[in-house]
Amino acid sequence: MSVQSSAAQSNIAEALQWAFSQLAATSDSAHLDAEVLLLHCLNKSRSFLYTWPEKPLTLEQWKRFQKMVQKRQQGVPVAHLVGEREFWSLPFIVNETTLIPRPDTEILVETALNLPLSDNAKVLDLGTGTGAIALALASERPKWQITAIDKVEDAVALAKANRANLNFPQVEILQSDWFSAVESRDFDLIVSNPPYIDETDEHLMQGDVRFEPHSALTAAEEGFADLYHIAQTAREHLLIGGYLLLEHGFEQAVQLRNKLTELGYHNVATVRDFGSNERCTLGRWFG
Repeated sequence: MSVQSSAAQSNIAEALQWAFSQLAATSDSAHLDAEVLLLHCLNKSRSFLYTWPEKPLTLEQWKRFQKMVQKRQQGVPVAHLVGEREFWSLPFIVNETTLIPRPDTEILVETALNLPLSDNAKVLDLGTGTGAIALALASERPKWQITAIDKVEDAVALAKANRANLNFPQVEILQSDWFSAVESRDFDLIVSNPPYIDETDEHLMQGDVRFEPHSALTAAEEGFADLYHIAQTAREHLLIGGYLLLEHGFEQAVQLRNKLTELGYHNVATVRDFGSNERCTLGRWFG
């Protein structure tokens, strides 16, 4: 990596151009990465970059920006570098203990919100990670009785930190191996974005996922193990007429629809994401 002398004067426009030149070969979002990292160093809004392009960086800002660009060039996710990722227009604290919320998962949130549920529906989010799904739902349906669970203690702590930061105290967050902490409870809606990547997938060694816990990404049985376990066990925890809504890989939709139908779910359907890929599948349980 070519690092400019820390003694060199650099303004905002020059810093952005330098960062882009460093990141262009390693990131497919080099311009955006450079902006987000510089904004974090400056603690300013995006409009500031274009309003004051000739404003010089302080020596401390410039050194910090260089270090962050270098780490990004090595592949460290931007979200980990700035400690935050926006999801459903909400700022979520993120770290290396769980997955970074993806834009495609907003399709799952949108689909859940469009279901004909009561104002006080009981909702379970399995494998909540940062708490993104549960807290996004709470932001739109404050009267829903939402429970979010995760097996990993550090993920539970992170979800609780996001709950406090976003001020949704009504969301219950528990440590649980799937349904173990809610064995005696039933729900109107169960949602999950579980691990669904094949353990042998070559993409696990590429991009941001190299820095995320593979336990939150991969599953046995060519990625279907957790999807199938949830689908099978959810039947014991859904109220009559309740919904199961699962995120999955774009090539898993047909097989998952067949599995839900085989398990006795009704009205099984798949929703496409922003890229027109089959991303979430739902079914309704009538017992």
